Amino acid sequence: MASAILKRATSSALKSAAGSFRTAASGRGYASVAAGSDIVAAAPDVSLQKARSWDEGVSSKFSTTPVKDIFKEKKVIIFGLPGAYTGVCSQQHVPSYKNNIDKFKAKGIDSVICVAVNDPYVMNAWAEKIQAKDAIEFYGDFDGSFHKSLDLGKDLSAALLGPRSERWSAYVVDGKIKAFNVEAAPSDFKVSGAEVILEQI
Repeated sequence: MASAILKRATSSALKSAAGSFRTAASGRGYASVAAGSDIVAAAPDVSLQKARSWDEGVSSKFSTTPVKDIFKEKKVIIFGLPGAYTGVCSQQHVPSYKNNIDKFKAKGIDSVICVAVNDPYVMNAWAEKIQAKDAIEFYGDFDGSFHKSLDLGKDLSAALLGPRSERWSAYVVDGKIKAFNVEAAPSDFKVSGAEVILEQI
């Protein structure tokens, strides 16, 4: 049901952008980043919030992690999704990365990161529920500023989710995007999964 709502919510946008969908080397036509872009430069002064419990947030004085520190001198796979606890995200997107974590490590990837427009406490509880926290690093983009900087924000009010993000993935080396994939609709799961980006490394 939720998947059907997401599809209806994005149908008009898809009609107007039917010819602009691109994957891998260039990403979506409207995104501010593509393969070859510097993801840190695209999101200057933006920070994410590592998944944690409320008590851990208090003890850390609600610290955040600058985007530049996440990518500096590292090979990173990052994927974004509409939200914690939602269907495709829980049942397909995150499991695809969790189940392939050894393959990413074998290719020299330092970190596999999941980010969503959620607070870090929800991200933490979700990561624990789907038993993925040991394999994947989870970050919240609580105000959507990271996704807005990349032009990957998405209004999913029709699904009662409000401002969220597209479903996407990227392979990033020292801040430079080497591969970039965005789904045609947030309910789709065709190009942003682990199997696709493993072939792009």
